[in-house]
Amino acid sequence: MRAGECELMKRMLAVTLGTLLLSGVSANGQESLQRPKLSSVSHLSVYSTDAVKTEHFYVHDLGATEGVDPQDPAGVRYYFNAVQFIEVLPLPADEQDPKNRFHGVGYNTANAEAMRRYLDAHNIVVPTAVTKATDGSVYFAVKDPEGNRIEFVQPPLHPPTVPASSVSEHIMHVGYIVHDVPTEDAFYIGLLGFRPYWHGGMKDDSADWISMQLPDGQDWVEYMTAKGPEKTGIPAAMSQETAGVLDHFALGIQNVEHSYDVLFERDGLTGKHSPPQLGRDGKWQLNLYDPDGTRAELMEFQPAEKPCCSPFLLPSPTH
Repeated sequence: MRAGECELMKRMLAVTLGTLLLSGVSANGQESLQRPKLSSVSHLSVYSTDAVKTEHFYVHDLGATEGVDPQDPAGVRYYFNAVQFIEVLPLPADEQDPKNRFHGVGYNTANAEAMRRYLDAHNIVVPTAVTKATDGSVYFAVKDPEGNRIEFVQPPLHPPTVPASSVSEHIMHVGYIVHDVPTEDAFYIGLLGFRPYWHGGMKDDSADWISMQLPDGQDWVEYMTAKGPEKTGIPAAMSQETAGVLDHFALGIQNVEHSYDVLFERDGLTGKHSPPQLGRDGKWQLNLYDPDGTRAELMEFQPAEKPCCSPFLLPSPTH
């Protein structure tokens, strides 16, 4: 048995044990409610210290459509399609970690209220009611086991019209710093139903990056594992630059050379960026960074060669 497969079996055994503890009965002794569908990434929410430079990056460089933030009047949304966006908020004056630019992530669900009741039945701290935003969407937020803000969004019946982006129309995955993989697995896999997709790292026997697809779609979340004594947040020894590499989002593309040419022709490569490169998962990618260092990973949907470390356990998205 290969090291990657052995690691997966150990993770799944731990998740199974965690699931037995999390499921079966609710807090009031009744049978657990059925989990509503989780279909796709909704958004990544980040902080910015320069609104003008940030707007230029997301609109000019990446081709997103700017819109108001129906949840927070201080925020701005940069849409890549009608139900996927980057939310940018001003960096709070009282932010405890000056290196932090990560505010949270969101996932699209078929029924926000049913999801709230489902999580409540499994002893997850939830708000007393969902919130309806000014665009008609319904949402609520919880904390995952490490304190990351996780939002569940029921998109509006009439989402905004978003012109096609010349770079990408699909936020394919989001990634953020994780310290305790088994504890996070119990929440994401055991409770929410995420499914192991791929794991890898710079060494063939490593699992520094751990990806799980949503239960009802092919978008995924990527644990960006951090080493050190900390149990939450950005490790003290980690720079803001490295934290921005780990807390990231990925835009799906068909061809990295074409995307590079599009960016070059629109002067979209004037900021920090990498050349096209073949990732350890066998997919071609190109990395760009917003003015505060959050990484935008342009990644081909399909692998060009066999991945390192572990096989893909589920089909990759095609568009």
